[in-house]
Amino acid sequence: MKKIQRALLSVSDKTNLLEFAGFLCEQGVEIISTGGTLRTLQEAGLAVRAVEDFTGFPEMLDGRVKTLHPRIHAGILALRESQEHMDTLHKHSLETIDLVCVNLYPFASAIRSDPENLANAIENIDIGGPALLRAAAKNYTGVVVTCNPERYQALMQNWAQGFSVEMRLELAREVFNHTAAYDAMIAGYLNLRAGDDFPETLTLSYNRVQTLRYGENPHQKAAYYRSDTDFPLRQLQGKELSFNNMLDFSAALRTALSLPGQGIAIIKHLNPCGAASHASLEAAFRTARSCDPVSAFGGVIGVAGSVDESLARAITENFVEGVIARDFSASALQVFQSKPQIRLLESSQEEARSLLEGGGFEMRRIWNGYLFQELDHPVSSEWKVVTARSPDEREWAALRFAWALVRNVKSNAIVFCGPDRSLGIGAGQMSRVDSTIVAVRKAQEAGLSLEKSAVASDAFFPFRDGLDQLARAGATAVIQPGGSVRDPEVIAAANEHGLAMVFTGVRHFLH
Repeated sequence: MKKIQRALLSVSDKTNLLEFAGFLCEQGVEIISTGGTLRTLQEAGLAVRAVEDFTGFPEMLDGRVKTLHPRIHAGILALRESQEHMDTLHKHSLETIDLVCVNLYPFASAIRSDPENLANAIENIDIGGPALLRAAAKNYTGVVVTCNPERYQALMQNWAQGFSVEMRLELAREVFNHTAAYDAMIAGYLNLRAGDDFPETLTLSYNRVQTLRYGENPHQKAAYYRSDTDFPLRQLQGKELSFNNMLDFSAALRTALSLPGQGIAIIKHLNPCGAASHASLEAAFRTARSCDPVSAFGGVIGVAGSVDESLARAITENFVEGVIARDFSASALQVFQSKPQIRLLESSQEEARSLLEGGGFEMRRIWNGYLFQELDHPVSSEWKVVTARSPDEREWAALRFAWALVRNVKSNAIVFCGPDRSLGIGAGQMSRVDSTIVAVRKAQEAGLSLEKSAVASDAFFPFRDGLDQLARAGATAVIQPGGSVRDPEVIAAANEHGLAMVFTGVRHFLH
């Protein structure tokens, strides 16, 4: 690659700009620039040439047209190894542009700060910038291109020895990823504005946050990606995260925030093995752990609120993989320092809760494509008592807790609960009867009584046998969606056992 003689700089993110531009000037590179970048460089006393002086054509239309000019794009796109291209440049008195440093209008910031302002969003759609970047990336053999201020240091360090074709190709690849993500973000915003949740072409843009320790198994690679509009997670301590860790942390946060009041959920392999609500989060944790202390060993804990010292001490009594909460007090962090392997994550629970209450989507891989759906969230429905007996006040509280919990348990799901806690959880069985058997056995192993408990089922009971089993275990109230052709048979069974049963009309499968 020939010596870099001329560079075009036009950036919205001016991080480290003056250092980089100053370096270019020291190397004898002529700098061409536009708008705010031009003013920044001039105010710093750097030698810089305005694009309009270079093209002989003024910026116009409030800056919408400035670099869209043959003198710019010919200088970028001309193949340096083509004599015909070089002769054409000479014939028209055109000059090569050997380095392009551009980043784009801050569309993400515009829609984040004022999502309803369509006119402002449209004005923050960059046209010339992507064209410059794509042209330079296409001609990477002759042009060095970057859209990332973090690359400036590497460019300066490699200047003396020149830029290998591998490095220039890597910079070009980064550019095409960047412009693709930019266009996807614009398309996503406009689809959202139009209320088109499932557009004919689905365009998504996610940025890699980190490479994970491994996937579901150690031989699988994995990484964590997040969009510009997703809420962040912050790891405070602990081992590197794996794919499974991230899934369990997500399930722990979702479950804890689903519970009434201040809730705590303990997750093992994506399923709650204990959950409770209490004014004291320490008390909630101890109650949740008592539901299935064997499974809770090595679990991930979700906290709807903050972790204080007393809760931290309770958690560290046994081995756990990690804790996700709104935040951790200084004294709690001191307690966890004695267990440095425990992963601690802080989360923005207000944003997470808003996703639970409505909005948001999820994507799942199948063998030959992806499935895309709305997140499951509580659906407003009219609960209907369908038995001769109505629930009493205590049973209503237990039913509300059970219904909040069951939608976070893998189907087929059966949960036995008290007014503020889980008592037995049956998850992911092939039949609802099997789930009931597992839930009862878990409660018995933990030494918990199911007398006067309430039961939630994530879907209807297809036969009366499930009702017979939970009644024998001591339950007195049931909540389920209803909707089976055998509902009359199931209702009759509930009446025989003196159970109070409520239909919600809403199913909550979790596959």
